[in-house]
Amino acid sequence: QVQLVESGGGLVQAGGSLRLSCAASGRTFSNYAMGWFRQAPGKEREFVARISGSGRNTDYADSVKGQFTISRDNARNTVYLQMDSLRPEDTAVYYCAAASSVWGTAPRMYDYWGQGTKVTVPS
Repeated sequence: QVQLVESGGGLVQAGGSLRLSCAASGRTFSNYAMGWFRQAPGKEREFVARISGSGRNTDYADSVKGQFTISRDNARNTVYLQMDSLRPEDTAVYYCAAASSVWGTAPRMYDYWGQGTKVTVPS
């Protein structure tokens, strides 16, 4: 089992920044690829970013490329999502997730999920 707890969400004005954190406990953190997803009201959960267990490989949704940065600190069992130049369309609940065997972008590929942290960017 892996437990994930997100933090860092909140209300931020358009153009501002936030850094989300996801603290993991349980199994060896570096064994898991990590992903960030988001779900806006009335929409399906969508992939945002992912990072390999070592941290050497990252990937982003086209909608956030150049705007968001995913990173991880395996010594601290934490993955981060730096979000810059935030826009109203970034408003969503953000979830981190851990994948034990497959590194992908589909939510079904991830085995463990946090409870989410809400990000609101008013228009």
